[in-house]
Amino acid sequence: MNFTLKIALRYLKSKKTHSAVNIISIVAVCGVGITTAAMVCVLSVFNGFTGLIGDKLAKLDPTLVVNAAVGKTIANADSVAGVVAGIDGVSMALPTISDHGLAVFNDFEMPVLIKGVPDGYETLTDVGDVIIDGDYMLDDGVAQYTILSVGVALQLRVRPGFVDGVRIYAPKRMGNINLANPAGAFRADTVFVSGVYQVDQGEYDRDMMIVPISAARFLFNYANEATAIEISLIDGANENNVMRNISGKLGDGYTVKNRLMQQDYSFRMVNIEKWVTFLLLGFIMVIATFNVIGTLSLLIIEKNDSITTFRNMGATNKQITRIFITEGWLISLTGAVAGIAVGILLCWVQQTFGLIELQGATEMLVVKEYPVEVQFTDLLVVFAAVAAVGLLTSAVTSIVMRRKLRS
Repeated sequence: MNFTLKIALRYLKSKKTHSAVNIISIVAVCGVGITTAAMVCVLSVFNGFTGLIGDKLAKLDPTLVVNAAVGKTIANADSVAGVVAGIDGVSMALPTISDHGLAVFNDFEMPVLIKGVPDGYETLTDVGDVIIDGDYMLDDGVAQYTILSVGVALQLRVRPGFVDGVRIYAPKRMGNINLANPAGAFRADTVFVSGVYQVDQGEYDRDMMIVPISAARFLFNYANEATAIEISLIDGANENNVMRNISGKLGDGYTVKNRLMQQDYSFRMVNIEKWVTFLLLGFIMVIATFNVIGTLSLLIIEKNDSITTFRNMGATNKQITRIFITEGWLISLTGAVAGIAVGILLCWVQQTFGLIELQGATEMLVVKEYPVEVQFTDLLVVFAAVAAVGLLTSAVTSIVMRRKLRS
C-alpha cells in the first residue's frame, strides 16, 4: 500500500491523543454524511414529483406529436398520418385539432380549449383511465358527445346524463362579419356530455373539451386539416430512432416532439428547482467542510512529533503533506459513502412505507406521501460534488502543511 495512504488510514481509524480531536473528527464525518444524505433525499423527491407529473400527463399526452414547423395547421392531415403510421415502431397515428371557443350551458358560459379527436383516440392515449364521471363516448350514431375536463364541468354546472346539450361557439375563420348580426360571426354546434375527466394538472383540468374531430372541423371550418398528428409507439420501440425516422420521412416542414418536449416548461421548472436546491445544499456542504479543515489542523498539531519522526526517517516535505491531504480526502469520501447509503435507505423507507406525508388537504392531492425515485446519475453527481469539496479541503490543508514544514 502507498506510504501516504497507509499512514492516512491509520490516522483516520486510530484513537487520537486528545478526546477533542476524536469528537471533532466524528462531527466532520457526520457533517459531510448528513449533507450528502440530504442531497440524495432532496434530488430523489424531485425525481418522484417529475415521475408523478409524467405519469399523469401520459394519460392525455401522446408518446409523440407532429406539428407544422410554420403555421398552425397541417394540410392533408389524414395522408400525413397515414405516412407516419407506416414507419417502423409506430403503433398508431391520428390527426387531431386543438383550438379555442366558447362553451355555453343554460346560464353559464366559459372560454374553452376544444380538442377534436377521431375514432380510436381512446386507444392511443389512456384518457379512459382518468374519467371520473360517465364513460368515454364521442358518437353513438344519433348525437355527438364531449368529454369535459373537471374544470369545465364545474364551471358550466353540467355532468353526464343531462338532457340538455352544451352549445359550442367558434369565430368564423373566413368571410365577412355583419355588424348588424354579431352572432353570424360564429359557427356553433351542440354536443352532449358523456364523461368528465381529471388528471390533477391545471393545464388539462381547467378548460379542455374533447369532441369528435368532425365537430371540430365544422366549428373551425377545416376540410382535411389538423393542428397535430398524435402518435403511439409499439412496445419496445426506440423513441429517439422513431423520432429521427419521422423527421426524415416528413422533412423540414414538420416538428416531432416527445412527452418531455411537449411539456418542456413544466419539466424545466421542476428541474430548475431541483438543481437550485442542490446548489444550496452544496453551499451547506462547503460550510460543513470547515469542520474537516478544523479536524486536519488539530491533527497536524497533535502529530507534530510524528512529523518530526517522518522527517528524520527521510520522508520529504511533499510526502508528509500528502499524508494530511489524503486524510482530508478520506474524511470527505467516508462521509460521502455513508451519506449516500443513508440517503438511499431513507428513500427506500419512504417509498415503501410513506412515512412523511404531504401537508394540506390530502383528499385533494394525487398522492398523500412524498414520492421518491433514486436515480443512479444523481448519486454520481452527489459523489462528484463531495469529491470537489474534498479537493477544496485538500488545497487548504496543503497550504497549512507547507507553512508548518517551513517553520
